[in-house]
Amino acid sequence: MLMLITYDISLDDREGATRLRRVAKICQDYGVRVQYSVFECDIAPDQWVVLKRKLLDAYEPKTDSLRFYHLGSKWRRKVEHHGAKPAVDIFGDTLIV
Repeated sequence: MLMLITYDISLDDREGATRLRRVAKICQDYGVRVQYSVFECDIAPDQWVVLKRKLLDAYEPKTDSLRFYHLGSKWRRKVEHHGAKPAVDIFGDTLIV
């Protein structure tokens, strides 16, 4: 299933930059950054449970924001991309880095 994860981490306190890096690193472990604070993660339901728990443990609910968009398994009809940063379909083909 495809999950779209967005976040806004407050940098008003000393720990903000650390939380921002931690949240970004967690997302990078499970998906692809499509914008600065937006990740697409094509993951199994059991992986989603782990990812969500890690993110909820990493952010500060009083100052930060996390949003999870469940796009499901038929996400290709729901996602349309235009403009800079051409989309790489890492979910449909083999990607060698």
